[in-house]
Amino acid sequence: MPALPTRLPHLAVAIALVSCALAIPATATAAAGPNSTAGAADCALPGKTGWTDEGHNTDATQFQPSSGTRRVLTLFVDFPDAQATDSTKAYAAQLAPAADWVSRASYGRSGLDISSLHRWIRMPADSTSYGYQRGLTFEAHEKYVRDAITAADPYADLSQYDMVYIVATKAAASISFSPTYLYDRTTPGVTADGTRLKWAVTFGQDMWRWGHKVVAHETAHTFGLPDLYSFNGPTHQYAGGWDVMGNIAGAAPQYLGWHSWKLGWTRDNQVACLPEPGRRTVRLTPVERPGGTKIAVLRTGETTAYVAESRRARGNDKDACSTGVLIYKVDSAAQTGEGPIRVMNAHPTATPPTGCTQLDLAAYAPGQTFTDPDTGARIDVLAGGGAGDVVRLSKR
Repeated sequence: MPALPTRLPHLAVAIALVSCALAIPATATAAAGPNSTAGAADCALPGKTGWTDEGHNTDATQFQPSSGTRRVLTLFVDFPDAQATDSTKAYAAQLAPAADWVSRASYGRSGLDISSLHRWIRMPADSTSYGYQRGLTFEAHEKYVRDAITAADPYADLSQYDMVYIVATKAAASISFSPTYLYDRTTPGVTADGTRLKWAVTFGQDMWRWGHKVVAHETAHTFGLPDLYSFNGPTHQYAGGWDVMGNIAGAAPQYLGWHSWKLGWTRDNQVACLPEPGRRTVRLTPVERPGGTKIAVLRTGETTAYVAESRRARGNDKDACSTGVLIYKVDSAAQTGEGPIRVMNAHPTATPPTGCTQLDLAAYAPGQTFTDPDTGARIDVLAGGGAGDVVRLSKR
């Protein structure tokens, strides 16, 4: 679902490895050269969009910290034309598993401490009056958030929380989807208890379809992550189901290793970088578990790079349609919804089984190679097994 911008035209709606492969350390090189052991910073890309994107220069005033515990208050709202008659407890229970999901996805480095104000807060206007549909403007969304916060203010000290989840009653069919509200210094904003509210998610009826993973998706917008699904053309043409920022119901929704690095959950010493012509061989451990080298990055330009990471059917990815090395292109100058991440498909003619899409079968196996003639980039998958994969990056 999108984070609504004030400036952009779009809505931001086990077996061991082969013993010889295991003997290759993460910093080993297949050819000597001055760039073969470059630091991770040499592969960090600058964001160019001024909004949610794949750059590492995240604006700390616009987006909230992605590490540590975020204190969240959940408010439940109904309307004069759509009055709630049910309990708020089922709504809270629908979203609650997100705390464990995010903790697991972040290797315990990000936590959601979600509290709920268990009462229905009556909004001052009818649900149909808020213009809540695709094309919802930032101004209309901010008014919705402001009305909810103003109505809830007598019942809670909102200064005690980092962000707010606003959940609409099932009776309000017009509140259909779940956009994220992000702070923007150029607007009047929303203030309560002497504190400006910078971040909120307003949940609509799609929360009953997506479940708690919609929380993981929307909250990550407040950390600065963009949408990976397409705003134009086939919805999941770029990333398939490989990250919850794309297809929320995807088979392998664990955040990409690049996202984990951008958010600080993966450390610089877990990133292998090749920023210049040369070669580098890297042993990768699966992104679904902590520890080890998580991504190998082959930089191709000021704002572009190819990334290789190891994916396994475990943890948040237990239902993955394929396993092995996932290779994707990152473009930190691409707008949210316009393909800032594009997965390279190792099996473009394979027939996906039920519940999977063609791009969900994209993982590379040992013996397969990805090449980009335009940039001289090449990634060879040398070995693989339950413990991870070995890849060789090379660039002419």
